[in-house]
Formats: sequence, C-alpha cells, structure tokens
Amino acid sequence: MQSRRRLLKAFSGAGTLALLPAFAQPSHAQAPPAPPSQSKDLAREGTNKGFVVRTLVTGLNQPWSMAWLPTGELLVTEREGQLRRISKDFALDPAPIKGLPTVFTGGQAGLFDVAVHSRYRQNGWVYLAFAETPLSGRLAAAGTSLIRGRIAGGSLVDIERLFAMHPRSRGGRHFGGRIVLDGRGHVFLTLGDRGDEDRAQKPNDHAGAVIRLHEDGRIPQDNPFVGQTEIPSEIFSRGHRNIQGAALHPGTGELWAHEHGPQGGDELNIVRVGRNYGWPTITYGVNYVTGTRIGEGQAKAGLEQPLHIWVPSIAPSGLAFYEGEAFPQWQGSLFVGALRGQTLVRLRLQGSRVVGEERLLTQQVGRIRDVRVGTDGLVYLLTDDADGRLLRLEPQA
Repeated sequence: MQSRRRLLKAFSGAGTLALLPAFAQPSHAQAPPAPPSQSKDLAREGTNKGFVVRTLVTGLNQPWSMAWLPTGELLVTEREGQLRRISKDFALDPAPIKGLPTVFTGGQAGLFDVAVHSRYRQNGWVYLAFAETPLSGRLAAAGTSLIRGRIAGGSLVDIERLFAMHPRSRGGRHFGGRIVLDGRGHVFLTLGDRGDEDRAQKPNDHAGAVIRLHEDGRIPQDNPFVGQTEIPSEIFSRGHRNIQGAALHPGTGELWAHEHGPQGGDELNIVRVGRNYGWPTITYGVNYVTGTRIGEGQAKAGLEQPLHIWVPSIAPSGLAFYEGEAFPQWQGSLFVGALRGQTLVRLRLQGSRVVGEERLLTQQVGRIRDVRVGTDGLVYLLTDDADGRLLRLEPQA
C-alpha cells in the first residue's frame, strides 16, 4: 500500500472504467476461435438519406471527448489541455475551466477523455484522463493518468489522483485514454503500448492494458491479478495496442472496445476479465513500409480473437451504442468514428456478431474523434481539427 501511495504521489492524474460485479478466471475453449468479421467483406458506402448534419459549435482546438452534465451543459476536452464548457443552447464559454493539472502535450499526448458520474447531482464528480510527466521538456518520460474533481464556478476543485501509469516512457505515441464508468462502482481506463509494442506483453507493466478501479481509485479485490506479484493488480485485461473507443453494451453490461492496429488490423473486442488480446504476438496488421508480418501470425492458443477487424485501417476513435428513438432504423447499432478513414462507421449487430458495416459521411466532415448518443436520441460528433466542430445528426424532416 505504501508503494502505491508513493507511485501516485509521483504523478498527477486519474482514471475511469467498469463492468460486471464479479468475475471468474478465463478458461479458453480447445476449439480454434472463429475468425473475425472483416470490413473488406461487409463495408458499404451509405448515403445521408434520413438524416441531416447540423453544426452546433465551431472553434474547438483539437477536441477529444465530450460528456453531458445533468444541467444539459456539455463538457469538451481539447487535446492541448483545455476543458471547455458548452451551454445547453450550444454557446461555447470563451474561458476554459481552470485548475487542471499540467498536461503533457508532446506528439499524440494531451488531455483525453472526460466522464461524468451517474450520480453527479449528489457527488459532483467529473473524471479526466490525460498524459503527464513530473519533469519539464517535451522529451521527458510520460504516461497516462486519471483524476477526478468537482467543478465550482469556473474551476476544477477537490482533485483526487486515482491512477498513474508505470513505468513512464519517452515518446509521444499510444496513450489510450478512454474512460468508462459502469454504474456499479467501478471505472475503466484504457492504456496504449506507448509506441513500444513489446510492453503490451511484459508482466510488470501497465502499457497495453485496460485498468479497472473502484470509483475512488482503490483496487477491486476481484480483479483478475490481485495477489500476483508479476502483474499489477489494477490490470483487467492485457495485450492491447491503443484503445481509443470504449463503451458498455446496453444489454449485457460488458465492455466493448476498439483499438488501432498497425498497417491494417484495427480491432473491435469484448474486453473480458483476465484475457490477453494478443498484441503484438498476434495481429491482422503488418509492419509499416515493409508490409512484413508482425509477431507469430493471426491466431494463437490462449490469445483472444477480435470480433471485427478493419483492413485497411480506419484509425477508429470514439464508440457508442445506439438505443435512441430518433432513428429507429439504427436501433441496436454500434457507431465508430474514424480518423484516417474520415468516416462514421455504423456496425449492424446480431448478438455479439457484426453482420453489416455501413460508412456514413465519408470525406465530408473530416477526422471524427468522438461519437456519442445524447439523451435526446441524436448522434453527436467531434471533429479532430485545429478548428474542430461539434456536429449533430438529426432526422431529416
């Protein structure tokens, strides 16, 4: 416990995510896993028929994530380290919220996800994930951290540091940074491999993992590696490359997540307790430039197969299940934003199988960083740009 306190003191950040209340250690079937569905077999270009795109806010500096307050206001993170507030009438407050810890912004680093507690009216908690380093300089060793705090006036106050990634490392790639609160007292935080693929399989390393904590940062005693000296007790799953989209399935409560592959091989997974998702031992992607194989192939006993893959890569970011009433034709769909693909992907599901893929808004609105479904049943998007926008999909009159 003392070593954990010393670790948290050395950092400035906190994290979030959650799932089902009790877990069993995984048992892998002897039969070979079914191959994943593939975008090249299912994808088709959709049209804008049935909806219109409305621009609500402009002038956001590389927005990364959004979350609604019960008041109807919207919180938006900007990667360069600003937390912005948008009124329920979609007016952007010109003054960022003050009081955030110092955010490291080298390369892909910055301020990432924001999540609002389901009992915000009672406790006021807002969760933030971000990159940080205790040192100065853009080449200093950095990692992903998680905090929570309360907004009072124009400032973040009562800040509590919940988690800091260890070990830190140099470089500006693959921080992860998505937060999911499960409503059962847990928070999940996704962590990338930090651009060093071998770290995702190193036992005593947070890189390439999904972290699961209690909402106050304590380690759940039913986490899969509690009591093991070789794997940190915070880890829920391992072997990920860079998860930038995560959401709870509205029916099962399971955590679904997608992650960036290398050249090809972006993945959609159900993140289950104690499982190893294989990166870089197995992958459907190949090395950049050379196109040569990575690891040992596409499958190996004891390592999980994805539900769905994108070849070529779309660079997925943002993930949202659709259960709203505004678009009945989209009921039960899973939406994925795409950076490289500059598209909004709608996956049609049958249980845990992907049976169809439709691509909307391709090359029309730019790089889609985040996708969310509002309480009004409408779909909201953030575009990743120095003049980023908040967009809304509305039914066509």
